[in-house]
Amino acid sequence: MAEQQARQVVFAGRTAPLSGTARRVGEPAPEFTVVDTDLQEHHLRSTHGRVRIISVVPSVDTSVCSVQTRRFDEEGAKLPEDVAILTVSMDLPFAQRRWCGAADAGNVHALSDHRHASFGQAYGTLVKENRLLSRAVFVVDSDARVLYVEYVPEVTQHPNYEAALAALRAGEVDGRAVLLPAG
Repeated sequence: MAEQQARQVVFAGRTAPLSGTARRVGEPAPEFTVVDTDLQEHHLRSTHGRVRIISVVPSVDTSVCSVQTRRFDEEGAKLPEDVAILTVSMDLPFAQRRWCGAADAGNVHALSDHRHASFGQAYGTLVKENRLLSRAVFVVDSDARVLYVEYVPEVTQHPNYEAALAALRAGEVDGRAVLLPAG
């Protein structure tokens, strides 16, 4: 298991500590419990056998988060069906559903961590003092191994979309190739 580290993120112009365990490439992806827009529990195992992009945002109702979620939704249209794109935030499921409907987002699964902060603790993205998640991107292979990790140090900055997508397409952990074609 990854060790606890004193980590922080710049949030609203000041530093805020991150709670939870930082993830590392090559380690097993931990389980989590979140709810979907229909208030049904969702877990990492809910997408067993699929490669996942896990896009983490503070709130889909902010500009950078909206752009990030739209970008991964658009990329999802170009990816094979065995790729699941998950967007996790502390937003209430009702707000996520409204946002997805207004954005016509059909390739991303919006998931809320508002009940237990299970995802935020398991992936080290919880900004406990604000009860929000920091911006991050993870790529997890079909065997639930972490292929890519990016913790964005300033919440108003975008993640490196190209690096995450490159990891998705060409990723390899312990000599095992991800089952996705390049391009």
